[in-house]
Amino acid sequence: MFNHVMVGVNDLEASRKFYDALLGALGYGPGVANRNRFFYRNPSGTFAITTPLNGEAACHGNGSTLGFSAQSTAQVDAFHAAGVANGGTTCEDPPGFRDGAAGKLYIAYLRDPDGNKLCAIHRSA
Repeated sequence: MFNHVMVGVNDLEASRKFYDALLGALGYGPGVANRNRFFYRNPSGTFAITTPLNGEAACHGNGSTLGFSAQSTAQVDAFHAAGVANGGTTCEDPPGFRDGAAGKLYIAYLRDPDGNKLCAIHRSA
């Protein structure tokens, strides 16, 4: 359904460091620079960060969450730890299992340095 997701950031270098570590925990390589943007690509799509082209401050979407797939509970934990160690802040409950309509999920939530809400999700069999 999606080709790419891009979020606005205010400090491109700090955010690149954050996302290189965060997405590196999920097995993705470092971001590839293109002007005032960094792109993280895999066969299923692209995630990108950018400073706003209009020169105004970036802000997060209230009620928005970006979810990244993880291959294991250990990857979810590594994602969360890498994010917190690189300028992110934990939010909601600690990483762990949650039961819901979608089944049993192992999830970790955090906010990036600009307040964008992120999560890593591993779907248990």
